[in-house]
Amino acid sequence: MRDGYVARYQGREYEASPDGDSVRLYRPEPADGFEEVRPGRHVRVVPAAEVDDLAYVRSTCNWRGQPFIVLAEHQSWLRVEYTGGKAPVAQELGLEEFDYGVYQGWAPKQEVSELREQRL
Repeated sequence: MRDGYVARYQGREYEASPDGDSVRLYRPEPADGFEEVRPGRHVRVVPAAEVDDLAYVRSTCNWRGQPFIVLAEHQSWLRVEYTGGKAPVAQELGLEEFDYGVYQGWAPKQEVSELREQRL
């Protein structure tokens, strides 16, 4: 499940983080031009003008007939955030109020429908 920026650079897609006139590209393994910032995380900073495409990718789904953003996946569970905007519905679903008006919970993956990735 992806929720964040991605960039296409020299024919390959990377997790990314825009930073003004630059874009940070990330990959899990070493490669030319990438520096290890921690084990399993390598970064390369390139000029934004050299990036072929930059987009925000978000995974969405429906659970129990309601719309959600998928934040994470762990084994057979998805961490989801309710986007329907109705507090009583979120409470009926047993979601935690993560922040004011922001409701999250864990949904069994097999109960989720219309799981898809959107480029924003």
